[in-house]
Amino acid sequence: MKTVVGLFDDMEQAKRAALDLEGAGIPHNDISIVANNEGGRYVPSDGTTTADRDATPDVSGHAIGHDALVGAEIGGVAGLILGLTGLAIPGLGWIAGAGWLMALILGAGTGAVVGGLVGALTHVGVPEEDAAHYNEGVRRGGTLIAVKAQDAMAHRVAEILGNDGAVNIDERAEQYRQEGFMPTPNTPATATTTTSTAARSTTNVNTAAGATPTQRPANLQGTARREGEQVLPVTEEELQVGKREVQRGGVRVYTHVTEQPVQEQVQLREEHVTVERHPVDRPINPKDMAAFKEGSIEVRETAEEPVISKQARVVEEVVVGKQATERTQTVQDTVRRTDVEVEQLQGSEHTSRTRSYDAFANDFRSNYQTNYASQGGSYEQYDPAYRYGYELNNNAAYRGRDWASIEPDIRRDWETRYPNSWDRFKNSIRYAWDKGTGAERGGIQTGGRDIDGTPDTRGLAEKAADAVTGDRIDDKTGKPVA
Repeated sequence: MKTVVGLFDDMEQAKRAALDLEGAGIPHNDISIVANNEGGRYVPSDGTTTADRDATPDVSGHAIGHDALVGAEIGGVAGLILGLTGLAIPGLGWIAGAGWLMALILGAGTGAVVGGLVGALTHVGVPEEDAAHYNEGVRRGGTLIAVKAQDAMAHRVAEILGNDGAVNIDERAEQYRQEGFMPTPNTPATATTTTSTAARSTTNVNTAAGATPTQRPANLQGTARREGEQVLPVTEEELQVGKREVQRGGVRVYTHVTEQPVQEQVQLREEHVTVERHPVDRPINPKDMAAFKEGSIEVRETAEEPVISKQARVVEEVVVGKQATERTQTVQDTVRRTDVEVEQLQGSEHTSRTRSYDAFANDFRSNYQTNYASQGGSYEQYDPAYRYGYELNNNAAYRGRDWASIEPDIRRDWETRYPNSWDRFKNSIRYAWDKGTGAERGGIQTGGRDIDGTPDTRGLAEKAADAVTGDRIDDKTGKPVA
């Protein structure tokens, strides 16, 4: 048996998905809906839950309110939707829900919320981080559908939820993180900002359908620590640059018909009848005798007149299109990170007076000018390397060790902070390390003098302590030792 979970931005999408699931043969008792009910949009919110007003235990021991009983009488998904029960959950607000998941939220027969929506989802195998994102989606106005499905049907159920509009939970989780939401283990964390993962199925070992099983610790605080050890997380921001399309203008082309007068010349032919009378005097002949009777002769005149016709012709084509070009734009911003500074505290037996970073600042700048300024980088680029090398002196893990033994460890640490830059800055880091430990002077000497030539007044106990802490200060005189 698997649990398939889908988050919808719209209740109507969720209803359609529930109906499609029932049509695919999923029993309505295996379908559960949980929706945001802020303002009583689905069921009245009067400060008490339906279960508190009129709760009746069913055969499985779950508390079911009056509305749920009405829905059960109708039956099917329609009855499930009509049987929505109102409930207020701390950190989530008012919700409306129905089905087996709502029964888990209420608690078996007690009417008390046990872990809220996050607790109910993790109880059926949803990873806690995903459960927190589903919880946040409902808090922001979404609707959750949870389905119990046989293994053979789990993929089909997920496909139905995805086709009906379930969001991609991984993409939505990334959106929540960008807006400041950070899920807290074991609590339904909330965020102050507003808002589709395709449906995700889980088994009782928290395995997402279609994904490789992963092991997620339920409580990050459960990691074994050495006694008295505290962990300070070092956080840094990463610059993420995306793209979006914006309107930059365009053209709109219109066509319209205009009229203009034109003229052409054409040759026309006309006929005209002429009648001429000629006097003659000659004897009549037989041909003339044949015409010597009554009769008539008709001659018609013809003329040409212009006939006008018009024929349309394509004389020009106007082509409207788009041409895409690409350009590279440099985006600049600032990112933050936390740096840990270690300050030596005064003890009863030994007073550590390790010089501060500022005491070496001029020395570090001089080293930069001598060795690296001509290479084109600014001092601000090298300053983190000097500071990092100096801070290594305050790290108990490296105290009393030589450079060769710590170089592999600090190289890995440096590359996680500033990838692919170790070869460029390792000499600056080494220089600052040597300055802080006194290694450039060959380490702590027995006897001898302070740097200014005065006698070194440290006793054996102080020298032994200084060898452990890396302290190069004569406690009695306050002067650096040679």
